[in-house]
Formats: sequence, structure tokens, C-alpha cells
Amino acid sequence: MTGNGADNFDEMLDANGGVREAYRGYSAWFDDQDPQGLRRKHQEAEAFFRKTGITFNVYGQDEAEERLIPFDPVPRIITAHEWRRLSKGIEQRVRALNAFLHDLYHRQEIIRAGRVPEWLLRGNEAYLPHMSGFTPPGGVYTHITGIDLVRTGPNDFHVLEDNARTPSGVSYMLENRETMMAMFPELFTQVKVAPVSNYPRRLARSLAACAPRKTEGRPVVAVLTPGIYNSAYYEHAFLADQMGAELVEAGDLRVVGGRVQMRTTRGFTPVDVLYRRVDDEYLDPLTFNPESMLGVPGIMDVYRSGGITIANAPGTGIADDKALYSFMPEIVEFYTGEKPLLPNVETWRCMEEDSLKYVLDNIDDLVIKEVHGSGGYGMLIGPAASKREIAKFTEKLKAKPHNYIAQPTLSLSTVPILTKKGLAPRHVDLRPFVLMSPNGIEITPGGLTRVALKRGSLVVNSSQGGGTKDSWVLEE
Repeated sequence: MTGNGADNFDEMLDANGGVREAYRGYSAWFDDQDPQGLRRKHQEAEAFFRKTGITFNVYGQDEAEERLIPFDPVPRIITAHEWRRLSKGIEQRVRALNAFLHDLYHRQEIIRAGRVPEWLLRGNEAYLPHMSGFTPPGGVYTHITGIDLVRTGPNDFHVLEDNARTPSGVSYMLENRETMMAMFPELFTQVKVAPVSNYPRRLARSLAACAPRKTEGRPVVAVLTPGIYNSAYYEHAFLADQMGAELVEAGDLRVVGGRVQMRTTRGFTPVDVLYRRVDDEYLDPLTFNPESMLGVPGIMDVYRSGGITIANAPGTGIADDKALYSFMPEIVEFYTGEKPLLPNVETWRCMEEDSLKYVLDNIDDLVIKEVHGSGGYGMLIGPAASKREIAKFTEKLKAKPHNYIAQPTLSLSTVPILTKKGLAPRHVDLRPFVLMSPNGIEITPGGLTRVALKRGSLVVNSSQGGGTKDSWVLEE
């Protein structure tokens, strides 16, 4: 193994090539392995993923293309001590997000106090006035949250994004672990790793705990999918199966007797909790987009009358807004009375005149993102962009500055991947998954590690050529 040789923090090796604490057990195992055998098992894993249908769709100019998400067999490893510290910061942030959403749809104290500007809501499509004055069952808005983290040093983790609308990727976390355990069972006897396989059971329990007041008996949980052509359909079907919940599409549901009911072989059965993987706009054609074929006509009326729980709550998408993200330090402090344990990445709001001037003057060195963008689309990575791309993006910025934020190009940490020549460092991020119910907050140890497979690339999104790794949290 060789060191990174760059300024980036290598999570496995120190500057002298020594193995860090988190990787000692794994490194001892790896050094005893036959490189050809490892590569063969890697190929077997990819064949298994293809056979199982663990794919996603990439949407572009042409027809949607179905792709396999590349899987790397070298795990990303975090010590128990590091995870404890991270968990505290993640929990603090998720509590603050939920409190913020409640306040936003009620008294808006944070706006009255001048800590968050009112313009963030004005004209923001993610803000739903239909939620005003309504409290979801149990007071929970963010039933499932994904917090994207990046690491820049031994003790330096930053939050890159909050995903409170419909965070995806948890099926890859589960399948990555199952695949690793099938490929290398002896490794898991040598290195004690916190389990993740109980996530679907915990998810089902957490959702059931948020059942509405009209529930009779054991809560019925269903997963609402847009259908087989959705990019994350595999995950929808996987989670429904693992939870023992029904997977439903809009055509399976209707409002009967003031309840949302699903069609079964025995007639219609009321649904108590709907884990929806359909965006707000398409959820109810009577309330939102009248042309939607993906939602349930009248579901919002049932929701507001206490007849169903929708997870995540409609209107949580404003928490994903990248302009709002820049106010998260103030939001965390306002609702918790504490300084954020996990800092934000420095962010310039391009709609502010001074910030726009700074961004235009330094565009070569910055990462520019769309305020409502996701999946790595619609962004510019200054240091990797051509002069033509920068000139084109500059015009976009000047035309619609309110549509963009900018951040410095971070020195993301690296974790090794397996290549034909052995181990080589690549940049990574981490998305831990957080469950919230009236009973408390649960954070699955680890999460989804996304890795930029191209040397030097900082883009980890699967839609842009990134891959995934198993994420380990060591047991004490």
C-alpha cells in the first residue's frame, strides 16, 4: 500500500504510510489476501448486483438509461469514538430541522427574530402554504433524513447537504453489507462491525410509532412508489419487502370513508402510514399538480383531518434548499440553544450583491450549485471546468443569481479503492440515515459511502459516475 501523497486526508494511511487505528484489523486481513482472488470476488459481486437488479436510471437528453452502481469492496471504516461524536452532531441537526419545519408552518418565530430572512419562503416552490397551522401526527416532519457529510481532516467533518424530502440510497447501504459478508465472511469474524441489517425493522417500527389518531389496531404501513420507471424503484420495492409493508402505486389507492385505502384481494383496507417516494407536487392532484397520475386525489384532506400519516411530511423539501442550508448554523442555535456540533461548509448566497461579486471574481476556484439542484446536475466545479464552461456558467449566474450558491472546493478525504494495480485513494462522502418518531431518534451506524471512482474527481454522485462502498462503524 502506498500513501496518498496529496494534501487530502487519507482515512487509511498517515503521512508516513502507517495504517491508522480504524484500518488496522482490515489491513492485517488484506495483506494476507491473494490480489487475483479479491478481483475475482469483486467481479462476482458486480454480477450479483446486475442479476438482482440493483440498478438506477440516468435521465438525460435521450431515453432513460439503466446503469449498475459500481461497488468497491474496500470498506470505509470509522472508529466507535469517531461515530459517537458524529452521532451527537447528526442528532442535534435533525432535531433542529424538525423544530424549524414546525415553526415555519406555524408562528415563524425564527423569521420574527430576524435569524432567517422572509425572502427564503417567498416564491419558494418547496414551501407549502397548505401545511400552515397543521401539525403532523406525533409532531414529526422528518421521519427519514439523510445528512451528507464530508471529511477534511482527522477530526474535521462538515455537513455538505441535508436530505429531508425523500432521501434515497439506504438499499445500497444494506446490499453492500450483505454482499461484503457473503464475499468475506472470515473478515467479519476478525473485525467487529456494528450491524446495519436491522434498519428495515427499525424503519417499520419508527413509522408505525407515527400512526395517526384514527388508527385502529396495529398500524398498516405502505410504500408509495411512482412505479417501475422511477430511478429508485429498486429501493422502493426492496424496502417494502424488507419491512413487510405493501408496495403501492397511485392506482392501488383511493379515498373511501375519509381514509386512504388500498385495494387488496379482500377489498379495500385503510392505510395508516404512507412512506411516500413521490414528490409533493405529484402527491395530490386535487391540491397540487392537477395533471399528476402518481398521487391520490384527496389525500391531503385525509391527512389534515388525522386519517393518515405521510412520511416524510409534505413541505419538508424546503429543508433541502441550498440557500436555506447556509442558515443552518443559525437554525441549530435558535432551536437547540447550542452551537452546531457539525459545521456547515462556507457558503456564498449569489443573490447577495457582495457575495455574487466575490463568486464571479473567484469562479475558477469555487463549486457553484443550483439552490434546488440534486444528483450532481446543474453544478460547476471551477478547478475542473474549461474556460468555455466557466464563461457559460458566468452568464447563468448573472442572469439568475438567486438560483445559485457557491462553496469552496474542499480537500475531501480519501479512502482506498481496489484497482488492477492494488489500492489507490479516491474521494468519498458519507450519508448516514436517521429515523425520527415520537419515541426518539435512531441513527444507523455508518450509512452510504459514495466514492468518486475517477482519479482526482470530487463528484461522488452515482448519476455522474460515482460508486458506493460498505461503511463500517467498529464496535468497541
